[in-house]
Amino acid sequence: MTDQLRLMAVHAHPDDESSKGAATMAKYVSEGVDVLVVTCTGGERGSILNPKLQGDAYIEEHIHEVRKKEMDEAREILGVKQEWLGFVDSGLPEGDPLPPLPEGCFALEDVDHAAGELVRQIRAFRPQVITTYDENGGYPHPDHIMTHKISMVAFEGAADTEKYPEAEYGPAYRPLKLYYNQGFNRPRTEALHQAMLDRGLESPYGDWLKRWNDSGHKDRTLTTHVPCAEFFEIRDKALIAHATQIDPDGGWFRVPLDLQKEVWPTEEYELAKSLVDTSLPEDDLFAGIRDNA
Repeated sequence: MTDQLRLMAVHAHPDDESSKGAATMAKYVSEGVDVLVVTCTGGERGSILNPKLQGDAYIEEHIHEVRKKEMDEAREILGVKQEWLGFVDSGLPEGDPLPPLPEGCFALEDVDHAAGELVRQIRAFRPQVITTYDENGGYPHPDHIMTHKISMVAFEGAADTEKYPEAEYGPAYRPLKLYYNQGFNRPRTEALHQAMLDRGLESPYGDWLKRWNDSGHKDRTLTTHVPCAEFFEIRDKALIAHATQIDPDGGWFRVPLDLQKEVWPTEEYELAKSLVDTSLPEDDLFAGIRDNA
């Protein structure tokens, strides 16, 4: 009954969909699940992180169009559908003290209003499962935190016809499960780090783990491990499609794929809301739904 299953992944910027849960989405697409990525902003204020493209005058002047084309390519690679919410990238504030966020940016939008735009997408697509970020945004980018906020409001609001009238937002609909992406977790990072050292290879995670340990942050609860190793190549191709954001010779790709598949062949999620019975831990985002699709 997979033709009736629908997954919505809500992300802050183009490229987030390819670095968080991309192999999971490709796996479900291969099974006939309908997958929609909702991208909240156009990534207009994102820095050009690929050193090979830094200083390119055309890219700097047309970053919005460039990132849209990159998203188009990544979408085709993953085999997903994709919609833009149309909000403006807030940028990542830097400095001490931090500068104010730019006027009109996504992070300064009214939460209920911005959530209403996501409600439109939920009611139109009717996903049983939604993935998004936790309350920390995965990392504290203001757009990631805002994505969490509107996702939580929209998950409930899609069924609330008083707050979001059907005449304006479409027929009411209630999603069944909501997950936080937790692909960047300590157990995975430690396992890959140790595997690299055991093979006599230089690990890209040493400093990362030190900062992690020094921060004192508590580990998240990993409720769901989706096996998707055979789709890691597709994940990496989609990520490389975001050429302004990803250096193909950079740290993202220093752990050999065969080692990743052997040591950690899953992507992880934290079940935040469920209106169906399920047993933890899970290996399927549609656990508790699939049999009744």
